[in-house]
Amino acid sequence: MGWFGGCAPGARPVAPVGARLLWSDPPVWTVGSWPDRLLKTVRGDGALIAVFGSCSASVDDLARALTVEDLSAVGGAWAGSYTVVRTGRDGTVEVIADAAHACPVYTAQFPGGTVWGASSRALASLVGGGVDAGWLAAYMADKRAALPGRTAWEGVAPVPAGHRLVLRPGGEVSVSSWWSPPRRSYAEAVPLVRRVLLEGVRARVERVASSSDLAGMDSTTIAVIAARYGPVLGMTAHPAGVTEGGDMTYARALEVPGLTRSPFPLQPCHLPFSEAGDPLPVTDEPAPSSASWAMFSAQLRAVSRAGAVCHLTGDGGDNAFLYSPTHLVDLVRRGRLVRLAGDAQAWARLRKTSPWPLVGAALRRDTGRLARPWLARPSWLTAPVAAPAPVEVGADAALIAGIRGAARLASADCQLAAALGVELHNPFFDGALLDAVVSVPSWERFSVRRYKPLLVDAVGDLLPEFHRRRVTKGVFAEDFHRGVRVNLGRVLSLSEGRLAAMGLVDPGPLRATIRGVVLGVKTVWPPLLAALGAEMWLEAIEAAPSVAWSPVVEGVR
Repeated sequence: MGWFGGCAPGARPVAPVGARLLWSDPPVWTVGSWPDRLLKTVRGDGALIAVFGSCSASVDDLARALTVEDLSAVGGAWAGSYTVVRTGRDGTVEVIADAAHACPVYTAQFPGGTVWGASSRALASLVGGGVDAGWLAAYMADKRAALPGRTAWEGVAPVPAGHRLVLRPGGEVSVSSWWSPPRRSYAEAVPLVRRVLLEGVRARVERVASSSDLAGMDSTTIAVIAARYGPVLGMTAHPAGVTEGGDMTYARALEVPGLTRSPFPLQPCHLPFSEAGDPLPVTDEPAPSSASWAMFSAQLRAVSRAGAVCHLTGDGGDNAFLYSPTHLVDLVRRGRLVRLAGDAQAWARLRKTSPWPLVGAALRRDTGRLARPWLARPSWLTAPVAAPAPVEVGADAALIAGIRGAARLASADCQLAAALGVELHNPFFDGALLDAVVSVPSWERFSVRRYKPLLVDAVGDLLPEFHRRRVTKGVFAEDFHRGVRVNLGRVLSLSEGRLAAMGLVDPGPLRATIRGVVLGVKTVWPPLLAALGAEMWLEAIEAAPSVAWSPVVEGVR
């Protein structure tokens, strides 16, 4: 797993064993493989600037940013998902965390001072921190909502998304916000969405062998954009023996220069919770694809055998462009009650339900209920989880929180892929895209009459009309039902393991929920998968060695 980090100026200089030193005063280092396109550096006049991750910035752009007063104003506007680090002539270190939280950064205090880095687990090894049981309980209650100031590891704190970490000589450490939602008209945002999507994909795939999921509109859009910049392998997962209908129909119909289509037949051994040929790698926090690791790892192995180094997904497309009716709260605030009634009725007709719960939630300013009405405390969660303080938020805040939560989770999947030697990229979680999307007034983003209108208006012309008009997507809930049935013994064992020993879950209700899945009971999957994934994560942690640290040898400045 490739990651990076450094020490505060004046701290005792340490680094993970095997790290490569970029800079020694104070230390900035990398661990694992960092190809040039994912690590750009410029040195000059006793200073260093480094960009870690996929970024559209050129070396000339970095050179100009080396001396600007406000680094975030420049470094935060490039396309891609990345972290910017600058060390000044006086030793001050600035770390610019991305706005969307796709590239998490953390800090920790050890006896020698402050250390920062992109792996919370690695920092925990330095400070002796174990798993934070309180964080894990909150994760199982709502895996997208992180506890403020905490991570999966005791003694390790997150740098909030869209914030700047500054470490100064003398030991001063500060964290401040550099990003806030801008305001643009729909007409202004459409070309910006197009530009940052195209530049973000280009930064990932240009001059490198690439592959992409090829399924719904989101992944198809990413695959078509990628094909503009070089050959790309488009992979479509489908049940073995079923080669027509659903995603396969659209994949077969897609003829784009530079795109080679490849089916990926799913066998019974790929069902969720099946034993995989590769053990589940350890990650900073439970990964969303833990339950489907047998399928996910097999797909990654397949694209790697085909020569791909970089694999793109459409994850995050729904978060950015398919909205729940949270804008109703904004309409209430503005007194636009006629529009409120019309949109609530239109949404209710689409979902074949009553509009009154929507209207009631909007009048109560209950954005959470509008965004995720299914969210409730699971019966098997025994650990106390503090209810979040009631905060009246609008649709923009809900959109930002949803994207950041999903992007943070997706970063753990990127760590899974990296363990198999494949770069996993999710362009819909880029910070510049979040900036463009959230700038549009919420009621102009929302539509029940058009599918993902902002995405289609921005890049729909790149898709054939057949694909541009698609309003359906593959659903894999039945695969999870089958996976639990086929692997019932293993799944039940997950219900009475480490989480139960920690007093976080009650195995009885959790087993009852699992057996209900076998019987075909309608299941709210997110909390169940969060608990089972957390158990698999704890199992992987036990099997993995901790990260070793050593003093830094001076020599680079």
